[in-house]
Amino acid sequence: MRRYFFDLRDGEALIPDEEGMVLPDVGSAQEEAMKALADMVHNAAIKSLSLIQMAIEVRDDDGPVMQVRFAFDIVRSHWSYAGKWVMTD
Repeated sequence: MRRYFFDLRDGEALIPDEEGMVLPDVGSAQEEAMKALADMVHNAAIKSLSLIQMAIEVRDDDGPVMQVRFAFDIVRSHWSYAGKWVMTD
């Protein structure tokens, strides 16, 4: 069993995990990071209509283990119909 720390990177900001979580292996740490990131992205997407870039940087007492990243970009298009559909700016 190892203690893994899950530091949050939201754009350029880094929020370190001071407590960590004791888990049996790196696969369990990856699963926890993926779940946490999915929840954070969901909450951020509700509040934002543009670019979302988040990551969880997983480390243990020996240093970095992995980074789980997510980038989400919403680009809205404006369409109008004048005999055919055309995109307008």
